[in-house]
Amino acid sequence: MPRPKTHDDALRRRLLERAGELLSTEGPAAVSLRKIATDVNTSTTAVYSLFGGKPALLEALYDEAFNRFGAHLTAVPVTDDPAEDLVQIGLAYRRSALADPQFYSVLYSKVVEPTKAMSRAAGRTFAPVIDAVRRAIEQRVFLDSDPEQIAMSMWGIAHGLVSLELNGNLPPGVDAAATYEVALRAHGRGWLAESGEAAAAKPPRTR
Repeated sequence: MPRPKTHDDALRRRLLERAGELLSTEGPAAVSLRKIATDVNTSTTAVYSLFGGKPALLEALYDEAFNRFGAHLTAVPVTDDPAEDLVQIGLAYRRSALADPQFYSVLYSKVVEPTKAMSRAAGRTFAPVIDAVRRAIEQRVFLDSDPEQIAMSMWGIAHGLVSLELNGNLPPGVDAAATYEVALRAHGRGWLAESGEAAAAKPPRTR
């Protein structure tokens, strides 16, 4: 009978989870192989067996963060309403951050210097956002603008509000979910072709 495999995917996930928690709450200096191994009740030998060392573990942590994040975004169905699709992608962004806050912080940390392959993989994560914006422009739902500019502005709103929420910096009593969705929808309305045309046709104000 073969010996049971102890250094398996379940242990790998637990190690990554703990590494992400330490990184997000205590900073890069707290991410030591010995501490991670102790916290998940295993040995440093297991960590080396699964990852080969700290640099490889951090790269795996980076990959895991983008894989989880990307899974939430790509799960949003594509419909014939690209403007609404963009809002739903934004809502998925927040769900991903709240579901895996320890991995969300990894997305924007500097503990890993991404390789070109890693950067390309991370870039593909945002493909649903760019795709929705391009469809909105092609269908003349949005103004004829730079798709990346629109996507970047939405990302700024999403990241800013999510970061405030995760860090506990929102004012007391604020409905974070409602405020977040209102902001996303207001952003989308600002790019609507019809609203832009109406604004262009409006006569200038005179004093």
